[in-house]
Amino acid sequence: MTTRLYPDRPIASVGAVIVDAGRVLLVQRGQPPLKGQWSLPGGAVEVGETLAAAVQREVFEETGLVVEVGPIVDVLDRIYMDAAARVEYHYVLIDYLCSVVGGHLHPQSDAADARWASPAELPAFGLQSVTLAVVMKGLALVTGHA
Repeated sequence: MTTRLYPDRPIASVGAVIVDAGRVLLVQRGQPPLKGQWSLPGGAVEVGETLAAAVQREVFEETGLVVEVGPIVDVLDRIYMDAAARVEYHYVLIDYLCSVVGGHLHPQSDAADARWASPAELPAFGLQSVTLAVVMKGLALVTGHA
């Protein structure tokens, strides 16, 4: 069995770029890696679960929202090294564009907080550059400027 901490192989994971009225939903991570940092909702795919089902489950668990899963925004590696240069975490992350179809925003599970942010507000959240790039790609897909 592959553990998340010091895994013996990459872990398949999903993320959601949820866009509503030109704003994107961000969550403040409640668990490592990235504990305390703002990011996109998402997490690891469970055995026997489709990617779309994983996105829907993770979004609901973290935010209380029900989403429709759209196209892939990006696929990337998220590799975190420890002080001894060993791989502490390694996720292969597939980010999907999503839209809200139900539920009520209420941070829960691994999310310490959740907020909608307009493009102008994004710098205040201190997103990692790779996360910001995915958010901007998702917003461009929605507006047709991709």
